[in-house]
Amino acid sequence: MTHSNMPKVLVLDAQMRNSLAIIRALGNKGFYVDAGEETRFATGFFSRYCAGHIVYPSPTKNPEEFTAHVLDVVKSRDYDVIFPVTDATVLPILKQKDEFAEHTIVPFADYPTVVKAVDKSQTLKIAMENNIPCPKTYFTGCYYDLEKRLDGIDPEYPVVVKPETGFGARGVFLCNSADDLLKRCRYVRDRYGQFIVQEYIPKGDEIGVYTLFDFNSRCCALSVQKRLRSYPASGGPSTLRETIRDDIAVKLANKLLTAMSWSGVAMVEFRIDPRDGIPKLMEVNPRFWGSLQLSILAGVNFPYLLYKLVTDGDLECNLKYDLGVRCRWLLPGDILWFMSTPNKQKNLREFVKFNTNYDILSRDDPGPTLGFTLAVARYIFDREMWDFILRKPI
Repeated sequence: MTHSNMPKVLVLDAQMRNSLAIIRALGNKGFYVDAGEETRFATGFFSRYCAGHIVYPSPTKNPEEFTAHVLDVVKSRDYDVIFPVTDATVLPILKQKDEFAEHTIVPFADYPTVVKAVDKSQTLKIAMENNIPCPKTYFTGCYYDLEKRLDGIDPEYPVVVKPETGFGARGVFLCNSADDLLKRCRYVRDRYGQFIVQEYIPKGDEIGVYTLFDFNSRCCALSVQKRLRSYPASGGPSTLRETIRDDIAVKLANKLLTAMSWSGVAMVEFRIDPRDGIPKLMEVNPRFWGSLQLSILAGVNFPYLLYKLVTDGDLECNLKYDLGVRCRWLLPGDILWFMSTPNKQKNLREFVKFNTNYDILSRDDPGPTLGFTLAVARYIFDREMWDFILRKPI
């Protein structure tokens, strides 16, 4: 296949491991893949499957400049599909989806539909309307008279306070008293805006249902993963996970996403409540998830299937995937997990088991490991970035 008739795509957020998974998955299929990031030292830029790269303004600090720059790029380079990967790139592009659609395909539902999943309050209300089990939730909004507002909340402690929008357990706190709750609510309100307070679901199995829905809100592809380790250990992105079967979680996820009139990729996360054995909804991730590489290893090439869906308009349904496949996020996720665990001697035996698959490390494509190392060196003195990575509590 010559360069002129290769499918051509642009993958944003090239520092992220899920972006790297997309680059590799499509590159392996013979696609011409360009990648974009706000720094020249990005993990995905060093992949053998990355044909070219662009550096754009920060989508978090300068979203309007970011969208203007990326729009200029897609106008001039004839991409079939653009793949934004994080909330910071997905949302501003969706706000201008009509403009982007004149030049390329943005493979997501429209902005109002995606916001239903980004906003935990909207997600939970839809779930409750459809009898999907959820933690008891207090929809507090963004109140400046917090003491007065929280007087009306009389929960059983501990409870969890979390931003209405956010990911990766950032801004999520476990509170054991009314004073602690007030302190955390003030912090989350001032830093993240609107928030919710929820019943704490005791630590149980954490299950993710990973899906692709067509334009008729029909599930065309899926995989199910169980978290074996996470960072932070109290609840955050998985650092080691395994594919499993869980028909109940799949049924609940399908019911929720159908009620949301979903199309495209999404992950629905549940925690199994050890008190009653029922999966309780935690959140919906309306974009490619951090553990994407495991789904691909289990036989479900979500990036390629999404490309086929949005370019062909239809997709054959295939809900099969391989069970018992594992994948590890070593850099830096599992290292941070190990460093944060209280009993390092006990956990060392598990940590040094290296006979598994990895999100970044690859003999076939070793360059991204160097890219990650250079990115770490680039940010080594950036306190804001390390706060972001380490998820430091107040």
